[in-house]
Amino acid sequence: MVAAFKKTVHDEPSSSEEESQESDEEDSEVVEDRRYGAIERTPCVVHTLQLVVNMIQKDLSVKPLLDRIRVLVRLFRKSSVAIQRLLKLCGLTLVKDCPTRWSSTYLMISRLLQVKDSLVQVADGMGWDCLLPSEWQKLTALRDLLLPFAEHTQMLQSDTMSLSLVLPALLDLNAHLSEFPEAQGSCHRDLASLSQKMKENMGQRFSCFLDPSDTKFSPLIAAACFLDPTVSAEALIENEHDDVQIQELLRKAEDYIAQMVSPVIREEETDEDEEERRERISKDNTTVLHQCESLG
Repeated sequence: MVAAFKKTVHDEPSSSEEESQESDEEDSEVVEDRRYGAIERTPCVVHTLQLVVNMIQKDLSVKPLLDRIRVLVRLFRKSSVAIQRLLKLCGLTLVKDCPTRWSSTYLMISRLLQVKDSLVQVADGMGWDCLLPSEWQKLTALRDLLLPFAEHTQMLQSDTMSLSLVLPALLDLNAHLSEFPEAQGSCHRDLASLSQKMKENMGQRFSCFLDPSDTKFSPLIAAACFLDPTVSAEALIENEHDDVQIQELLRKAEDYIAQMVSPVIREEETDEDEEERRERISKDNTTVLHQCESLG
């Protein structure tokens, strides 16, 4: 036990060894900087999407409805009688949203609409006020607005590789927000206005991926999509001639790939030359050794 706590004194390295270590470290830093220096930090795409979705929490046309359904959900979850009756009718309970849980507001709204008939029946039996028909309609439209965000969030938060799916998801969400006002027609103009605000917010937050003219633009996402044959055709190549933005993204992706591949190839060639040199030296040493043995 005493030996375990004894202070050991290591031999100090000589000056030549220190210089050799410093030289090796500098060489490795140069190689890493050459290979990875152009790669910058990429923000969490799903978290940024949730910041766009959370705009509904502050929108004056939506907030009163969200507050009301939260009160209704809280009322049900606090009553064991109401929960038992709801379970007996449909086998499901209500879901409470949580600020730190992704897509939680969508999940709460979706469950309310799923058990609507049973919920109204239980609320009437308990003597509680429920939503008006117009509020149910607006809640349905709000669910339709949030549905694509929830689907892409579920896909992008996967533990597997998902970088190539980012650009198709962003393009799809942009198209969804553009088409939403037309899909609603004259109904729920407040939600149509909200969808355009969300689209503008998305454009600002994801300009580093979608706008090649942005000062912080990174072609990494476009390059990942271009190299994935399962998504590149539908997201980029098939729409290349119809969309100027996609044409520019495709060009940036190709330039980025060409720029990143060249240093790697040169480095691999250098490594191969070094291995060949070592093999040649090893063969020469073996030959010399055999000659010495024969002379001995």
